[in-house]
Amino acid sequence: MKQEEIFQLFRNFEEIALDYEGVECWSARELYPLLGYTKWENFCNVIEKAKTACRQAEVAVENHFPDVRKMVAIGSGAEKSVEDMMLTRYACYLIAQNGDPRKPEISFAQNYFAVQTRRAELVQQRMLQQERVVARAKLAETEKKLSGVLYERGVDNKGFAIIRSNGDRALFRLNTEQLKRRFGAPASRPAADFLPTLAIKAKDFAAEMTSTNVQQKDLRGQIPIEREHVANNTAVRNMLLDRGIVPENLPADEDVKKVERRLKSDAKKIAPAKPKEKKTKKP
Repeated sequence: MKQEEIFQLFRNFEEIALDYEGVECWSARELYPLLGYTKWENFCNVIEKAKTACRQAEVAVENHFPDVRKMVAIGSGAEKSVEDMMLTRYACYLIAQNGDPRKPEISFAQNYFAVQTRRAELVQQRMLQQERVVARAKLAETEKKLSGVLYERGVDNKGFAIIRSNGDRALFRLNTEQLKRRFGAPASRPAADFLPTLAIKAKDFAAEMTSTNVQQKDLRGQIPIEREHVANNTAVRNMLLDRGIVPENLPADEDVKKVERRLKSDAKKIAPAKPKEKKTKKP
């Protein structure tokens, strides 16, 4: 296919995409001419093959091929209701895979929807990575606030480190060294930098409770505050266990600092280039 033909098909596919109950979809009635089919009945045969492939992949067909009705013009301003189908991106991909490979439109669609599907996966992955970076920053902020609260109540940096370590032991049933080994953190780095998002949020939740309760209960000194922090981490652990989640058995994650640098680097690549300043000649 020529480049202009590819660009035109791309625009055509983009233009007929629509939102159906919050999901990006394509109308089967509008899609089949773009795929090189002249008869609706022939296209329905391809849809059935795609549904079979969907079932074989153990994916719910009704979630990707919902039946709908639509009004079409029949001349003289009159309309009639005909059967139609809303096709998700995944459904369109399966249709393209089961279409007539001799049609250049089908070849285009196979690549178009494969790329679109991959793009969605990459967006989801990036959002999950961003969520983890944000959760780690939130934990650092919470611990900084907690450290300030404790300092005002007679706990120095050494005491805070002991309290935090005993809190981790209550949450993960591992001491600091064991926790770092379990999640692959170097001795010089915080274990939290290698925890999965859920574990980071669990630590943050326990620390937030400690900060709140220390002030509400007017706790002072290392021992009573340590008991409070251990109790809060134990409560969070029990909540996770009740839901079938064992904190120390969660999978380790990539160094959050590397993830953060990668996200920033990607953002720079996406950002439009700044216009170059014109140099003015000196008179």
